[in-house]
Amino acid sequence: MRAVLAGALSLLLGLGLEAQAGSRSEQILERFGNANQWRDHVMVVAHRAGGLQDGKRRFAENSLAALRDAIAAGAEMVEIDIRRSRDGELVVMHDSWLDRTTNCKGEVVARTMDELRQCRLVVEGTGEVTSEPVPTLRELLAVAKDRILVNLDNKLETADLVDMVALGRAMGMEAQVVVKANLWNAERLATVKATMARLGGGIQFMPIMADDAVRDPAFVEAAGKAFAARAVEMIAWRGDAEKMTDNGGPLFSARVRAAAVRGNWHIWVDTHAIVNKPGGYLAGGRGDELAVAAGFPGEVFGFWADRGATMIQTDEPRAAIDWLAANGYRVPYADANEAVASAAGQGTAGVPVQPTN
Repeated sequence: MRAVLAGALSLLLGLGLEAQAGSRSEQILERFGNANQWRDHVMVVAHRAGGLQDGKRRFAENSLAALRDAIAAGAEMVEIDIRRSRDGELVVMHDSWLDRTTNCKGEVVARTMDELRQCRLVVEGTGEVTSEPVPTLRELLAVAKDRILVNLDNKLETADLVDMVALGRAMGMEAQVVVKANLWNAERLATVKATMARLGGGIQFMPIMADDAVRDPAFVEAAGKAFAARAVEMIAWRGDAEKMTDNGGPLFSARVRAAAVRGNWHIWVDTHAIVNKPGGYLAGGRGDELAVAAGFPGEVFGFWADRGATMIQTDEPRAAIDWLAANGYRVPYADANEAVASAAGQGTAGVPVQPTN
């Protein structure tokens, strides 16, 4: 029944959108900013720009190739990690060192941008050395512009957000860029709010809540109001539990869902993996491993959607989109085919080269 209703709604919406559809990112922003109108559509966020397909790493994480594939797949947002080179350039890299994700070694901050250009990204798990160097934030934003939203995971100091936001503004992308921070009590909320005030208006901010520290729906609602948040990232810690969650935990309660409706914001869940941690570590055991490797996507993507999640951050964006669409949890965009063709035309695959350093 849900699939039938979604199909009918898709047809009705499509008739209106064809005449007034803007760029891909404008359509995504409309859904991101109007959660209550799009509760029947689950948005997909590609963790570290995506890269896995069917449990197999296809692209280097945080790479332009992964970004282009996420766009082609139809994801609404990519999450990327930000660090600096020795000469101050903002670069896209998760770890503070180069060893795991490139063919170089040592600290990222110990190398100039010219030196980082000599390092090539590696497809983790396969050892394939691609032709792609460590990308800058500017380069990644240039590919994302008008196509997809970008969630910045700041691996630096809070003050470094100033330069990240300034770059987004300079490129005319401040609406597409979403920054975030963990919140756990009123004091922390006030500190982050003061920092955001110094950045100026027009910036998309998303609170992050973890249920080991936050269990009160009133605090979740207060945080959403304080930042006029369009989404709140919810972490359902698995911890040492052997049994997967059967209700989503306190942050996926009926009271929190009601707060989300009152505040018109999305509930965001993280199904992606954490290195050296049990599967579904941030999602009560219901993560990508269960969905893809074990073959139970309904127990992950469907479970969280049925508990109010309208944004899922995953390492498996194509698998998530395909299952959600096939089961009535996605409403097509007016320009879906054009967006895929545009992204696919940019190319995705890296060419293996000989290691340096």
